[in-house]
Amino acid sequence: MTAVASVSQADLANRPQFGWINGLKAGAAQLIVLHHLAFYGPMSDYVQPLWPALLDWLGGSARIAVQVFLVIGGFLVAKSLSPAGRPGIASPLQAIWRRYAKLAPPFLAATLLAAVITPVAGIWMLHDSMSAAVTMGQLSAHALLLHGVLGYESLSAGAWYVAIDFQLYLLTVSLLWLGGRLAGQRRMGWLMPLAVTLGITFSLLYFNLDAGWDNWAPYFFGSYGLGMLAWWASDPARKPGSMTALMAMAAVPVLLALAVDYRSRIALALIVACVLFLFGRARTPAQGGAWHIINTLGRISYAVFLVHFPVSLLVNALFTAYVPLEPAWQALGMLTAWGASLVAGAAFYRWVEVPLGRVMGSVVAHLAGRPAWVSR
Repeated sequence: MTAVASVSQADLANRPQFGWINGLKAGAAQLIVLHHLAFYGPMSDYVQPLWPALLDWLGGSARIAVQVFLVIGGFLVAKSLSPAGRPGIASPLQAIWRRYAKLAPPFLAATLLAAVITPVAGIWMLHDSMSAAVTMGQLSAHALLLHGVLGYESLSAGAWYVAIDFQLYLLTVSLLWLGGRLAGQRRMGWLMPLAVTLGITFSLLYFNLDAGWDNWAPYFFGSYGLGMLAWWASDPARKPGSMTALMAMAAVPVLLALAVDYRSRIALALIVACVLFLFGRARTPAQGGAWHIINTLGRISYAVFLVHFPVSLLVNALFTAYVPLEPAWQALGMLTAWGASLVAGAAFYRWVEVPLGRVMGSVVAHLAGRPAWVSR
């Protein structure tokens, strides 16, 4: 990497951040880690008598924290691909490749880590949370982000989300491309908000009511689309009436869907969309006090999401094999697994995700025939 790129990377770390987004990501990532620790065990099985209500909540309701990532994903994809909500996209295939190059390499590295750690943990522990021996077909399906669609068992607890994120991005690019073809030279500024609203409505009133669709993007588009509308509605260049109309377009399908079949995950998605509408564009300090911690945890949230499961699996195996099987000791094991997941996530971000991002960024830039730029 050139000296100029190095300076740019260092400078980026000190620029104002989207602190509220980082805070939401940081909090949701912690809940996902704790959810998997409570849900999969076996340490949580021994801790259950100590904190029954807490572990029941973490093992059940806490899983809806993933909605935070879905809504934020839609918010940021609108920012990236269509900041003003206009139809059309200049290079759809290049945009899809960039997204794959960002998501897949660190995901595959974490998947290989899980494939190695699982049999190691099996030396000390047998538990139904452990995957069977990995196959080449399984690894290939993970590399293509098609494991859920093709019916392969996930090698890590969060693997499904990465595939869904890519599908949602692909769906969004397709909508923008089709919108551009339909609009032609006309502005049609409301075409994409209307298309997204229609997608939210179909998602919440049909696809999201059928768990058979949960390996496909339409099941989750309701939450993702709310994030997109929140970005467009929060545009300070819009008139108040336009902002109100866009937020109404987001709220009405959700309220109708909740009246038909109340789902706490969808209610949470609407709340997160409202928070992003109010604060999502706000810039906060990168350093200093709590913001440094919040921004750091938000920055490493994807890495933590990727590596926490194999790390937790290994800690589970060691604590159940070598530490007394008493609630207090196993609770210490859960806390240890949580802390180890954060440390491993920070290390993975620094030594795997960022270097892979630089390499893949150079590859994408080379294929596009332009100079490489380092950005985060």
